[in-house]
Amino acid sequence: MTVNRDVKQFTRSPSHLLKRAAQFSNHIYMGEVGKSGLTHRQFTVLLAVDANDGKSQTDLVKVTGIDRSTLADLVARLLAQGYLQRRRTKNDGRTNAIRITTIGKKILKTAQPGAEEVDRQLMALLANSDRKAFVDNLGALAAEMDKIEEREPAKPARKLKSRRRN
Repeated sequence: MTVNRDVKQFTRSPSHLLKRAAQFSNHIYMGEVGKSGLTHRQFTVLLAVDANDGKSQTDLVKVTGIDRSTLADLVARLLAQGYLQRRRTKNDGRTNAIRITTIGKKILKTAQPGAEEVDRQLMALLANSDRKAFVDNLGALAAEMDKIEEREPAKPARKLKSRRRN
C-alpha cells in the first residue's frame, strides 16, 4: 500500500526527525526551565551575553546563531525585563555593547540547573556508546550552518514602505 511506504519514508526523514527532536527538547526545557519565565532563546542570549559581556549584538548573532532581527527582539525584551543593559560603544556610536545585569545573572543562575537537566535527560535516552557521536554529528550540522552564514551574511531587514490609501 502506497500510504504505508510514504509514512515510513516520512518517519525516516532526517529533517523531519530533527524538527521532532527539537520539539521534544523544547518540551523538556519548558518543564525544567519554563517556570523561570525564560524561553529557550532568551536563556541562550543571557548565557551568551554572560560569557561575552560587552560584545555587540552583531557579535551575539555569530555566537548564538540567532538571526539579527530575532536577536534584536530578544534583546529588547530582556532589556525591558531588566536582565540586560545596552550602551553605545565608544569606538562606534552606531554599535551597542550588551551587558548582563545583576538581576540577569540571578535569573540565569536560577535557570542554569534546569537547562543542564534538559541536556541530561536528552542524553540519557541514548546508549552511552552513541552519545559522543550524537553530539559530534549535531556539531557537524551546526558547523555547516556557520559556513553558510559566513558566506552569506544576514542582510539588513528591509523597512516596508507605507502605502497611502487614496
